[in-house]
Amino acid sequence: MATDARSERRSEVPYYLLNFERALAWLAARYDDLLDDEEHAFLQTFATLPQASRALLVRMLMRKGMLFRASRLVYDEIGCPLRAVLPMAAHRWIDTEPALSVDDLFALSTRAQLLDMFAEAIARIPGAKALRKADLLETLRAFYQTASGDAHASPSRPLSAWHGATTDRVLRVAIAPLCDRLRLMFFGNLHQDWSEFVLADLGVFQYEKVAFGTSSRAFQQRADVDVYLALHACREALEWLPVDHDVSVLHELIATVRSIDTANAWLEMRRAKLLFRIGRDCERRAQWDSALAVYEACAWPDARHRRMRVLERSERYGEALALASQADVAPGSEEEAQRVARMLPRLRRKCGVPVPRAPAARTVERGTLVLAKPDTPVAVEYVVRDHLSSDAAPVHYVENALINSLFGLLCWEPVFAALPGAFFHPFQREPADLHAPDFHARRATQFAACFAQLDSGAYRETILRHLRDKAGMQSPFVFWGLLTPELVALALDCLPAAHLKLWFERWLRDIRGNRSGLPDLIRFWPAERRYELIEVKGPGDRLQDNQVRWLAYCVQHGMPVRVVDVRWAGQEPQSEADVATPAAAERVA
Repeated sequence: MATDARSERRSEVPYYLLNFERALAWLAARYDDLLDDEEHAFLQTFATLPQASRALLVRMLMRKGMLFRASRLVYDEIGCPLRAVLPMAAHRWIDTEPALSVDDLFALSTRAQLLDMFAEAIARIPGAKALRKADLLETLRAFYQTASGDAHASPSRPLSAWHGATTDRVLRVAIAPLCDRLRLMFFGNLHQDWSEFVLADLGVFQYEKVAFGTSSRAFQQRADVDVYLALHACREALEWLPVDHDVSVLHELIATVRSIDTANAWLEMRRAKLLFRIGRDCERRAQWDSALAVYEACAWPDARHRRMRVLERSERYGEALALASQADVAPGSEEEAQRVARMLPRLRRKCGVPVPRAPAARTVERGTLVLAKPDTPVAVEYVVRDHLSSDAAPVHYVENALINSLFGLLCWEPVFAALPGAFFHPFQREPADLHAPDFHARRATQFAACFAQLDSGAYRETILRHLRDKAGMQSPFVFWGLLTPELVALALDCLPAAHLKLWFERWLRDIRGNRSGLPDLIRFWPAERRYELIEVKGPGDRLQDNQVRWLAYCVQHGMPVRVVDVRWAGQEPQSEADVATPAAAERVA
């Protein structure tokens, strides 16, 4: 009976295998023209393999890495992994005798297994047996390099050659790079994996059902996939560069990234972001000429500001001033305008140019609150919230979450509009073009219809309907963990529609730059149908640039906002400048 039950369980198609086969069918329907002969052969051959073999491959693809001990691949629905692997080994999808380095063995083995495996070498190294696993790895690396006479050599051999007494086997998923390429084509990125199906099936993540057709896909030509993978490889190379690396290695990486050519706007933006990160790495190493060359070839929004900074650090003040003056006339964003406004006076002084008087800045109310320091560590925002809150005027810690969520609930339809290039698989949290310059323009009519509801009053019903009907669905704007029907109702009662419209309009001008920086707390007076925003700063904390910009915007439009500096009772401020009174005001550009 037990044997029959196990056989019956094995005959059932595992959910993860069904999901993987769904993905392959999706790819076959949408990407047939982009697949090469090897990929076509994989799709066709995979379906002919025994179920246990298919299930084992998917199990390995869903786990991290390409190397696995057979003893750790024991699943009831698969049975013996060495038997299941044979058909795949025949197709060279799985290598059953891969060459393994010392590092590979340490990643695959417990400390006890390593002491047994390397017993002979460890016996020749005083004190090695007592070392921690990480230290033992370094010691054995050095041992084998010394033995070979090559400081960079690392022996590589099958597990049986390392450990003749073992009955275990190590399997390498040779087909993994091809499957990663298919995964990229399906998801449009490499940070999502096949577990997305499982998480969705279990209800951990819920996604909006977007009505896209069979032509919806992330890549329109095979070269785009190649470009994505090339950029990804360069990004990983940058992340793994040692601190003391040879400068030539970084220069080679720069040359590689600059040589990658694409007409795809989305991929070009990824390339620009990577160049920007490389430029920042050059700056950290004080390689000013390299940083400047990278930024000059970079279209990432912050690159022009970094060019100014590099020119200034290189004492090329005239060039820095000229570039800053151009940006002052036509800033690319509020963030750049803010930074340039700080730089210009300094650069003008260094160039001997008169510094004009700065225009009078708007002010935001700022005061100090002296409170007893909690006995246990707790966020200062919660301390202020609890101190200020009352039945008549409740205070909530919301930071960016509440107003972002109201925007997401009102504008659900335009955010999830099935436009070309926006959605191409069932597991997207947000449209692929969310941060593209034309995100708003492509949906201008739909956003205008949503904003018109703020004028007519219909927005309340739309927000509450989406709060109910879309509950828990993934969204780039909605923070379900914070939202309650009571909080949303309170916000809709106390936040004027005109203020919501102003906030939402600012977001659409620069989603990347403006989605954060809102004040920490919101205070409601339900009986009076009004509110105020409160930014909390603990001892020694300062306003960040994005917070200053939001405060200035709120002040400009007459929104109730203030900054509260917290000082713990009994702790003297560092200077008189640290003390503010409730009547004090802070200038915001």
